[in-house]
Amino acid sequence: MYPIKRASRSEFIPIRNLTYHVRLWGEAQPGVPPLVMVHGWMDVAASYQFVVDALSDAFAQGRLIIAPDWRGYGQTALPGTDNYWFPDYLADLDALLDHYAPAQPVDLVGHSMGGNVVMLYAGTRPARIRRLVNLEGFGMPATRPSQAPGRLAKWMDDLKALQRGELDLKAYDDVAGVARRLMKTNPRLGQDKADWLANYWAQPRAQADGSTKWQILGDPAHKIINAQLYRVDEVLEIYRCITAPTLAVEASDDSLSQWWKGKYTLAEYHERLKSVPDCRRAVVTDAGHMLQHDQPAQLAVLMENFLA
Repeated sequence: MYPIKRASRSEFIPIRNLTYHVRLWGEAQPGVPPLVMVHGWMDVAASYQFVVDALSDAFAQGRLIIAPDWRGYGQTALPGTDNYWFPDYLADLDALLDHYAPAQPVDLVGHSMGGNVVMLYAGTRPARIRRLVNLEGFGMPATRPSQAPGRLAKWMDDLKALQRGELDLKAYDDVAGVARRLMKTNPRLGQDKADWLANYWAQPRAQADGSTKWQILGDPAHKIINAQLYRVDEVLEIYRCITAPTLAVEASDDSLSQWWKGKYTLAEYHERLKSVPDCRRAVVTDAGHMLQHDQPAQLAVLMENFLA
């Protein structure tokens, strides 16, 4: 099992009629900005443990590190909905900062979906962010108005599929099965990290037949397509309002091309980043999309140098 260096603690706080689970490391100190890290799609806050452990003592000591489980993930209560709307993540983050840093700008990190959230949030609430780190939060391919009818129809079809149980997540017989699933998705993930992370990524739950299986801590409703089109012109206007120095980190594996097969490329993403007033790029070598798992030490150095 992976030996943690810095133990976290859990808090449950009220955010927008939900009970939010937040993982914390360290303690707040006057004059030191909190470090807030938000996870991606079908992930959990514990995913940042390896990076937290890789941070130097000089950086980590005297700093509060905050990582929430987004709504519908991990130990955060399910919102009782059959689909999720992206602006809710921004409002949840806003409430989280009201709770932990009401009068102080924070250093904000987001991975994947969380990277998209923090970019939009930083352009919407620029005064609340001191420095911004986007880990593979590429955004989505540009859409056309002509796609709107089909998108809405697909959204309604997905809602019905969810009710029929067709979008349910696979359950596993034991925690070892969850670990194998994590390593299949990310071949770079070692057995020790997979065994550790599996205990936070899933939990045993009673099944209808009386058996117990390990269930992924992610609401199947997250699989439903967004009813709204991704409007790049609006996103770029938000990017232009970001005032925090921004670090856009990519993995050496081009996961963007792997996902979109030419429909959206790294070159297009880099062009979008030009709208961010103060943005620099960095690459983590020998890493895939889950770069915080693959190369936590590399990522920790990049973050420390930038945030300092």
